[in-house]
Amino acid sequence: MARILPGQTDIYALTDSRLALGRSVEEQARALLDAGVKILQYREKHAHAGVMLEECRTLRRLTAQAGACFIIDDHVDIAMLVDADGVHVGQDDLPVPEVRRLLGPDKIIGLSTHSPEQAKAAVAAGADYIGVGPIFATQTKEDVCAPVGLSYLEWVVANIRLPFVAIGGIKEHNIAEVTRRGATCCALVSELVGAPDIADKVRAVRAAMREGN
Repeated sequence: MARILPGQTDIYALTDSRLALGRSVEEQARALLDAGVKILQYREKHAHAGVMLEECRTLRRLTAQAGACFIIDDHVDIAMLVDADGVHVGQDDLPVPEVRRLLGPDKIIGLSTHSPEQAKAAVAAGADYIGVGPIFATQTKEDVCAPVGLSYLEWVVANIRLPFVAIGGIKEHNIAEVTRRGATCCALVSELVGAPDIADKVRAVRAAMREGN
């Protein structure tokens, strides 16, 4: 098990089989972990519960072998069943204090935020880290809110001491702009799992991140 938070590593990768050029969740995970990614979130919005459970069991094993942190999107029950390192929830999901009651004090809880008010509320609720975004427009998540832009990211950098991950429409071509504003950890979905060569793309993204520092 690995308790690794945004800020302790640079890339926060998410699975998405719809964008992965036919790769299975396991194939996505192996490629990302082999490329040195240390936080992996399972996010498969259209899978059946039984399939999700089996895929998460596989990813739990792979992330444990790689010394990487395994986060599950939304599904607290599956996170408990596979002993994931934590969960990531949104503003319309179970409240952080209730998730904490289920998972206990040692698991990681991340919360998506889109405004200063939500960021401050996340701190008060006991989240371990927050998602900051969407920075740019994104098509990888349904029912997503409008982009909050770089101004909210800058506000978080100046005002919130909680670890955070920047998310939403972040690509190799714009990630330097994000790191230049103070983000040290960025979440990427289609840019990584949709790349012909995931390892090459991870290397390119890391190089682009360094350009903004």
